Amino acid sequence: MTVPRFTAAKGQQRKLSVITAYDYLWAGLYDEAGIDAILVGDSLGMVVQGRSTTLPVTLEQMIYHGEMVARAVKNALVIVDLPFMTYQVSPAQAVENAGRVLKETGAAAVKLEGGVHQAATIRALAEADIPVMAHVGMRPQSVRKLGGMSRVQRDEAGLMADSKAAEEAGAFGIVLELIPRGLAGKITAALSIPTIGIGAGPDCDGQVLVSCDMLGLSGFQPRFLKKYADLRSTVIEATKQYIHEVGNQTFPDQSHSHE
Repeated sequence: MTVPRFTAAKGQQRKLSVITAYDYLWAGLYDEAGIDAILVGDSLGMVVQGRSTTLPVTLEQMIYHGEMVARAVKNALVIVDLPFMTYQVSPAQAVENAGRVLKETGAAAVKLEGGVHQAATIRALAEADIPVMAHVGMRPQSVRKLGGMSRVQRDEAGLMADSKAAEEAGAFGIVLELIPRGLAGKITAALSIPTIGIGAGPDCDGQVLVSCDMLGLSGFQPRFLKKYADLRSTVIEATKQYIHEVGNQTFPDQSHSHE
């Protein structure tokens, strides 16, 4: 998967599947399964580091995780989030930091949050030949302004303006987060670039989920999430069995010992 192929999927009416990953092991599994794109999300601040928001995540941490993911991937498009305050200061700051991400991770693209107010930055990145994906709707880096992480965004005029501004500035795709289905469908129809929904209904050009949520590893259960496995229970039960067998001395047995 390349950026041009990713963008062309919209015209081919092929839905795009995207998932988050943060390390070599899981990224390799998702890639082997045939995922179209892997997002190294700054959501790692919450699901890997145990923080309450994405705000503390640093550029160095994104590069560290992005490099592990990109090294594991043979086919999927790897996109790395630009974390909070690594692109908001100026377009020049964004180009410098995004350039580091591509140079030091091997990823294909970066993602940033915003539309109208980040149009100049998106344009600068595109002009520097740095593929950039935008993100509108519920923006986790704006959690303080928005007042929460799970607020559905309903400002049709503002969301449409943000989406069109991102496209016109040169974004190759756009994430729509927590937007009513009908509005997400209108935005998708109005754009020539793919929309990737999370909590935005089935009319987007593709979908993205946070991997640990999709696999049932976390306790997070918003309305938009479908859990495709219950690995949390599997891991806990397997660990309990291991503890039990070590305790009653049935592991290691003869078949798991060397003579």
